Amino acid sequence: MSKVITIANQKGGVGKTTTAINLSAFIAAAEVNVLLIDSDPQSNATSGLGFDHRSIEPSIYDVLINDIDPASVIKKTEMPYLSLLPSNINLVGAEVELVEIDGREKLMANVVEKLKDQYEFIFIDCPPSLGLITLNALVAADSVLIPVQCEYYALEGLTQLLNTINLVKKNINHRLEIEGVVLTMFDGRLRLSNQIVEEVKKYFGEKVYRTVISRNVRLSEAPSYGKPILLYDAVSSGARNYMGLAQEFLYRNNHFLKEQVSENV
Repeated sequence: MSKVITIANQKGGVGKTTTAINLSAFIAAAEVNVLLIDSDPQSNATSGLGFDHRSIEPSIYDVLINDIDPASVIKKTEMPYLSLLPSNINLVGAEVELVEIDGREKLMANVVEKLKDQYEFIFIDCPPSLGLITLNALVAADSVLIPVQCEYYALEGLTQLLNTINLVKKNINHRLEIEGVVLTMFDGRLRLSNQIVEEVKKYFGEKVYRTVISRNVRLSEAPSYGKPILLYDAVSSGARNYMGLAQEFLYRNNHFLKEQVSENV
């Protein structure tokens, strides 16, 4: 059985997709089977892993709306243990179409249920909003990973996200927990960045990952080449940061992985 982690923050530009791609890639590098589901109409996770989202057909849209078998849509990436359920522009209309469907908030959960036996971890990259697609991702998840950028207004909107998580946990998905908080776009030269780190740690406590993702040019270049940072520039500071985050993530989930091994023996 997989552990399903939704990566969410309704604020755009916080490093959500960068974290989805690179955390998935480094976990896969540890020979752990990972699936990344791109549920963002912008399809950045899809293009960031080397696929042309303009020509991807079918996609997660067809899986959700047309009930296509998700296994038939999954793409193998350059990394042996990392697979992708891609997105394309059609997903833009999904929010409207979902309104008409019975059980609309559980469609992603149904998709994930069909794939759970094939992967240790399933990550869902969400759009920067708290609409029906993000709600679907939260209902499908065991936990939520929240990227927070080390910039002004970093905590703005987080209350709304946390309220949404609590409502989903209370009313639909009782197992939903906060996986952790990842601090991104850190610049050690700025006093503001260090202040944000302290504020977030004060607010979230031990949920905050010790590994902080620094600003890095190579990290921002990698998506345009359709590669995770591990394949684009493995010695960059961005690669070192995400390797550290993956190690910390796997350490925190060591008990889960041991359970998986014992189940398969």
